[in-house]
Amino acid sequence: MTKLPRTLPRVTYKEDLKTAESQQYDLETLQAATNNFSIANKIGGGAFGLVYKGILLDGREIAVKRLSHNSSQGEKEFKAEIELLTKLQHRNLVRLLGFCLKNGEALLVYELVTNKSLDYFLFDNKKRQELTWPIRFQIIKGIARGLLYLHDDSPQRTIHRDLKAPNVLLDAEMNPKIADFGLARTSALKQTHVHTKEDCT
Repeated sequence: MTKLPRTLPRVTYKEDLKTAESQQYDLETLQAATNNFSIANKIGGGAFGLVYKGILLDGREIAVKRLSHNSSQGEKEFKAEIELLTKLQHRNLVRLLGFCLKNGEALLVYELVTNKSLDYFLFDNKKRQELTWPIRFQIIKGIARGLLYLHDDSPQRTIHRDLKAPNVLLDAEMNPKIADFGLARTSALKQTHVHTKEDCT
C-alpha cells in the first residue's frame, strides 16, 4: 500500500478519490517535468509546501503543488481541492489537471498561470505600476464572475472562504483565476445562509 505523508490518512484516502482516477499522474512523470522538484523550478510556496513549474513530455506547462509533510493543509483540504475542482469549470477559476499520491508524496497538478498572484503586483512598488485602471477593472470583473459562478451557476454552490490576493492568479493577459480551494465548503443550491466558523483554520 502507498505510504502517505503524516498529514494524510493511510487506509481509505485513495479509495475516497476514485472519481478522479483518470486524473492521476505518475510520480516519475512529475519528477521529470520539474527536474526532480529543482529549486530552480520553484515558483511559489506557503504553509502547504512549495509550487514548481513543470513541462510535460508533450510540451504542456504545468504547476505542481507539493504538500509538505508538516503542512497545515491536511486530508480535508487536499480532498476538497480535488473533489471540487474536478467539478468546477470556469475561465476565472484555476484548472486542476490532476494529482499524485505515491511514495509519501501528495501532489496537485494545475494549469500554469504565468503572471503569478495578485499580491505579487499589489505589494511591489515597480510591479504595481503595471496595474493600470483598465487592468484593475478587468481583474475585479473576473473575480466577480468567478464568485458568481461559484455561488449561483456551478453544479454545487461553493463558498471559497479564503479569497485574498495571494489566491488570485493572473494569466498572461492579466485575467484573474481564483485558486486554493482547500477551505471551500459546499451547500444546497436553495440554501442562502451557511455557518462555517467551526471549520475555519
